[in-house]
Amino acid sequence: MAEGKTAAIVREAVSGIIESMGYELVDVEYVKEGPNWYLRIYIDKEGGISIDDCVAVNDATEPVIDKLDPIENAYIFEVSSPGLDRPIKTDNDYRRALGKEIEVTLYAQQCGGKQHKGVLKGKEDGRVLLEEGGKVVELDEKNIAGARLAIDF
Repeated sequence: MAEGKTAAIVREAVSGIIESMGYELVDVEYVKEGPNWYLRIYIDKEGGISIDDCVAVNDATEPVIDKLDPIENAYIFEVSSPGLDRPIKTDNDYRRALGKEIEVTLYAQQCGGKQHKGVLKGKEDGRVLLEEGGKVVELDEKNIAGARLAIDF
């Protein structure tokens, strides 16, 4: 089964459980790293995620995933926080990042480059509006390879 399809099946199976526990399901990924396959569920909540939160979600979702059995090979199951540099993927993510500085990487050059950093002004009609260098640039959402909050140390 393709990695994306497996993640989508797991997302569908566990999203209601996770939301009923008061968490946001940020992402599900099924990836191969080195010799191992990983099924990762990323969760978040206001105030951040603790180890106890990860354990609780693990305990609630693992039996459901085991019963569903969407993965034929051995894998490592992890529940985690998306971290400070969490990706911005969904409409919810964009709403949460509104007014904050983000970094965007594009598949193809647009508005003078493939890398942009600026304050997120909005997302509408398939375009992400970013204030960069005193002007607003419009980036095609389909051209975005990745977006995340900018972290300055």
